[in-house]
Amino acid sequence: MTNTDPTQSGFAQLDPEPLKAAVWPQTLVGVGVLFTGLALAYGATFISSEAGYGGVGPNFLPWVVSIALTICGAWIIWESRTGGFREMEASDGEPCYWSGFVWVSAGLLLNAALITIIGFILSCTLCYLLAVQGLRRSKGQAGVNAPRTWVTDIITGLLISAPVYWMFTKFLAINLPGLTGSGWI
Repeated sequence: MTNTDPTQSGFAQLDPEPLKAAVWPQTLVGVGVLFTGLALAYGATFISSEAGYGGVGPNFLPWVVSIALTICGAWIIWESRTGGFREMEASDGEPCYWSGFVWVSAGLLLNAALITIIGFILSCTLCYLLAVQGLRRSKGQAGVNAPRTWVTDIITGLLISAPVYWMFTKFLAINLPGLTGSGWI
């Protein structure tokens, strides 16, 4: 005789109503990830596959990322259509912190837009500054508008991005956009 009572099998009984409400947003996230993976795969078809150093071509990494995203997107869709994220608790009604999202998004977009104009170091420092400000604001940290906090974030961004730039340009001989022709800034 088999035990069919789910409460005795070690799995808690979940209320199906909150799960049903969460299915469509979860499915849309999965579809977005799936289409992003497929779009990257389409873009990878236009990148040369001629093998370079180490036997792999420049299209290797885009193919790896596109395959991983496609698999993850399909998995998210499957998860959402077969019951949703099973251990997800119902939302407590707390709104999203859109201001933090805007700060982080602005950092990423400005980095992409300005990297060839102001160089890798300054654009990555700006990205770091804006992303950290958004994350601090989302956590409600005090003093986010204090000049000392901004200066600390700028210095930290420079201390992260400058060595990365120098390692790539000087040691690995990978050209990254710089502010000057010297290769140091």
